[in-house]
Amino acid sequence: MIRKIKNALYFTVASYFRFFARIRLRYWKPRVVLVTGSNGKTVCLHLCAVQFGPAAKYSFNANSAFGIPFDILGLKRSSFSLSEWPTLFLLAPFYAFTGPHPEKIYFVEVDGDRPGAGDFFGSFLKPEVCVLLSSARTHSMLFEGTVGPGKFQNADEAIAYGFGRFLAHTSKLAIINADNPRIVENAKQTTADTYEISERALLDAYAVSTSGTEFTIAERTYLVPYMLPKETFYAIASLIRLAEYFGVEPLSDFTDLVLPPGRSSVFRGIKKTTIIDSSYNANTDSVVAIVRMAEALPGEKWLILGDLIEQGVLEQEEHERLGHILALCNLKRTILVGPRMRAFVMPILEKSGKLVESFIGPRDALDYLGSAIQGGETLVFKGARFLEGIIEHLLADNADIAKLCRREKVWQQRRAKWGL
Repeated sequence: MIRKIKNALYFTVASYFRFFARIRLRYWKPRVVLVTGSNGKTVCLHLCAVQFGPAAKYSFNANSAFGIPFDILGLKRSSFSLSEWPTLFLLAPFYAFTGPHPEKIYFVEVDGDRPGAGDFFGSFLKPEVCVLLSSARTHSMLFEGTVGPGKFQNADEAIAYGFGRFLAHTSKLAIINADNPRIVENAKQTTADTYEISERALLDAYAVSTSGTEFTIAERTYLVPYMLPKETFYAIASLIRLAEYFGVEPLSDFTDLVLPPGRSSVFRGIKKTTIIDSSYNANTDSVVAIVRMAEALPGEKWLILGDLIEQGVLEQEEHERLGHILALCNLKRTILVGPRMRAFVMPILEKSGKLVESFIGPRDALDYLGSAIQGGETLVFKGARFLEGIIEHLLADNADIAKLCRREKVWQQRRAKWGL
C-alpha cells in the first residue's frame, strides 16, 4: 500500500521541484543532450564527460524526476533520510534564482522506466538531442496499469512507447539503437533527424580483459579502461555521432574515464581472486550482457547473482527467462542470492546440470564463498540483495571498500540487518 501511494504521488511531488528548476533552466538556456534507455546510459554520460570535458555540465548521480531538478537547482541530498526533505522544499524557490550555470551544453541522463516519464522530462528539458540506447524490462511492475484491453499488449510495448516520448520532444537529432525493433518503431514519434546505430553495420571487433575493453568501430579502435559488455558499443557509437554533431574530433582513448561504483569495477579479492563488481542494479538484459562479457575471460568464472526486483507480475517469467539463458552459458559455478532466484532460477539450472548454490540472505552466501573459494577464480557480481556487502568482505585491500556502491549510512544500516 505504501509503495502504491508513493508511485501515485511521485510525479505530483516531483513537479514542485521541476517548477523551480524550469525557472533556472530558462535563465540558463543550455543546449540539452538527453541520454536515456534501460541500460547503458550512465556509461554513456561518463564517456561524454571525457569527450567534452568542462565545456558541458553533466547530471552525475542524478537521473530521476527529483534528481534532475535538484541537479539543475544545485540542491544536494546528504543523508538520504526523510528528515532532509523539509529543507529541500524550503530551499528550492531560492535556488531557482541563483543565476545560470556557466556551461553552454547540458548532458543529462534520464531514467525513463516509468509511465509518463517521457512527457514529464521532455516537456521540461526540451532536448536538442536525444540518445536512446536500449529498451528492456527494468521496472516492469510500474507499467502493469498500462497493459490490458484497450491498452498496450505487454510491458515491452509500454516501456518502448514511453522511451519514444523522449524522442517526441526532441528538436534536432535522435540517436537510436536500430537493432531494437521496438525502438525503431517508436522513433516515428519524433520529427528530429534520426541517426540509427547498428552493430552489424558499425562494430568490427570487440575484445575484453581485466585491464580494459577495445571496440573497433568503422575501422577505428576505441580503448576503455574498464571491463565493459559488448552492448557498450551503442554508447560509444552514440558518442562518436555526438562529437561530430558538435564539431569536435571523437576521442579514441578513454583512459580518463571514471565510472560510478558498481559498474564493472575490477578488484583484487582474497585468495588471489578477481572480483568484477557490477552490483549496482540488474535486469535480465543487463545480466546477460555481463555474463557474455565474463565468458570471454580466461580461467574459472563464478557468477554471484541477486534477485531481479521491481518486475511485478512478470517476476516469475523474467527469472525463468534468465534461468534458461544461464543454463547455456559457460560458467563454472552460479551462486544465487534471494528467494526469487531460489524459486525460479535454481530449478532450471539444476535440471541443466549446472553447478549451482542458492541462499536466501547475503550473509549465508558470503559464508559459503569464504569457504568454497580455492584461489584464482573470477567472481562476477550482479543484482540485488546487498551484493556490495558480500564484496566488501572478499576484498584483498580494505581501502577498496570506499569504491563500492551504497556507502551512505542508510545503506550501512540496512546491510547490518542482514548480518553484513
